[in-house]
Amino acid sequence: MSTVVPFRKLKPATHRRAASDAAAVASDLLELLDQLESLVERAAAMNRPQIEVERSVQHLLDAISAVERASDTIGEGSEPETA
Repeated sequence: MSTVVPFRKLKPATHRRAASDAAAVASDLLELLDQLESLVERAAAMNRPQIEVERSVQHLLDAISAVERASDTIGEGSEPETA
């Protein structure tokens, strides 16, 4: 019995799968951006104390920035690592 783990190259189908997964995640992120933008509008219109509204909107805008960064990272198109 050997304790050596052989390394294998990824098959082309695996690369296609990775691209498909990335496209699905990117699509979900775009949908999430739309939802967050809608939430910003709704939060801004809340009949709550101004400081609460401002903080809620700022946190949602921060979330939008984070989702945009995640989307940009996926869009950079780096190849999956092969082991």
